[in-house]
Amino acid sequence: MSHQDLTPGSTTPVNSNVVLEKEEHQALPQKGFKDYILISLFCLLVAFGGFVFGFDTGTIGGFLNMTDFQERFGQINSEGEHYISTVRTGLIVSVFNIGCAIGGIFLSKIGDMFGRRIGLMFTMVVYVVGIIVQISSQRQWYQFMIGRIITGLAVGTVAVLSPLFISETAPKTLRGPLVCCFQLCITLGIFIGYCVCFGTKDLSDSRQWRVPLGLCFLWAIFLVTGMVFMPESPRYLVEKQKIEEAKRSISRSNKVDPEDPFVYSEIELIQAGIDREALAGSASWTELITGKPAIFRRVIMGIMLQSLQQLTGINYFFYYGTTIFQAVGLEDSFETSIILGTVNFASTFVGIYIIERLGRRVTLLGGSFWMFVCLLIYACIGSFRLFKDGNYTGADTYEASGNAMIFITCLYIFFFASTWAGGVYTIISESYPLRIRSKAMAVATAFNWLWGFLISFFTPFITERIHFYFGFVFAGCLLFSLFYVYFFVSETKGLTLEEVDQLYADRVAPWKSSSWKPHTETEAAV
Repeated sequence: MSHQDLTPGSTTPVNSNVVLEKEEHQALPQKGFKDYILISLFCLLVAFGGFVFGFDTGTIGGFLNMTDFQERFGQINSEGEHYISTVRTGLIVSVFNIGCAIGGIFLSKIGDMFGRRIGLMFTMVVYVVGIIVQISSQRQWYQFMIGRIITGLAVGTVAVLSPLFISETAPKTLRGPLVCCFQLCITLGIFIGYCVCFGTKDLSDSRQWRVPLGLCFLWAIFLVTGMVFMPESPRYLVEKQKIEEAKRSISRSNKVDPEDPFVYSEIELIQAGIDREALAGSASWTELITGKPAIFRRVIMGIMLQSLQQLTGINYFFYYGTTIFQAVGLEDSFETSIILGTVNFASTFVGIYIIERLGRRVTLLGGSFWMFVCLLIYACIGSFRLFKDGNYTGADTYEASGNAMIFITCLYIFFFASTWAGGVYTIISESYPLRIRSKAMAVATAFNWLWGFLISFFTPFITERIHFYFGFVFAGCLLFSLFYVYFFVSETKGLTLEEVDQLYADRVAPWKSSSWKPHTETEAAV
């Protein structure tokens, strides 16, 4: 397909040898904050998909410590007490991540075939099926586990499509903060999940855990309703040669007339990027390795960042927060979980600000350093200064040490939520050309789920053996992340998705990418 553009008042592409000259862009009227309100609200609707993921994270740890849940799905020890074994705990928590990985790789294709909106709506149908399987469980723990696999299929797909949808819809000046809103909704979901579990934990029957699960139907209905009003991704529509629909989508999101020059300039830029990508032919999975410019390098970067996000150890706290704080001698660990959820949610607003203010690289580097310091202190206190008898029984602990660990945990969560939480999703959503974006994001996200499975499954076994020494493992991973980000992650702040391709085509060293400036095709030729 040759390069094309559109002129106002015409629906037929007209051949052209250039995209838009720099002077034409400068002649377009500058848009103010009020002009972006509607498109920001649309992106927040898409970001609500993160809430679904966060709510699961915030509730599953509480379920494991609820008496009715233990009686139904647990075992009885020698003293006649109900408990959930280490193996069952690991499986119930971790299989969710396996479902997410499968959904992210395979079901996310629905977004390419039928559009981002339809893709998200379909995933909510799958999600509801999974919730029904879980909430109808009576005594069979494996039925509950199967339900979590099914909901994982949906959540994994949402984790790919939501940031992808936002990055393709949001203006570049707001793309970073709006993609971070996906993480904000995750933290809100975690916080609400903690609160709901706190409110139901004292009930005497299955309402303890069935009420939180029942609320999931409400979240699914809200997201589907939001997608009914959400305009489709203009990049997806242009790729499918639905130019008129793309014009309506851009005009609706930006509150301008479909024949406004701004709409045509956006169509022109999107079409130019798609035309360049079309010259290389249709995308295949092998293109993740052979594609240019530097596609394989970018795919590896996405895999590493998504893996390192899990290896920061954040889900060590979120999945097993109530269990961990019982070990430090707290009588009501559910209350502490609410504190952690509050810190996590509030800190994400800081992340939305600094990710655009400081840039992606500085944000990740700063987060790695301070989380490393926090985990080092946390592991040292837990390993050497928490238990009075030194045998990790949890029966007799130093109160001051326990309080110090809670404070350090809150500090650690602050640094994670304000840096790596949204920063990784932002970079991943900005780093790939449209032709392979959904495939590359699916692969990268799958590694996030894979590490999530490994950490959530093996954490109970590891903590039984080495207890708080486990924190040193995550501290080591954070130290490695400092070096990786500095030498392998390029800055994408303020760049259009097409300009990111230029950045990699120019082979700019990552530590020099912050000062790199995009150029026009004419400038590149000169």
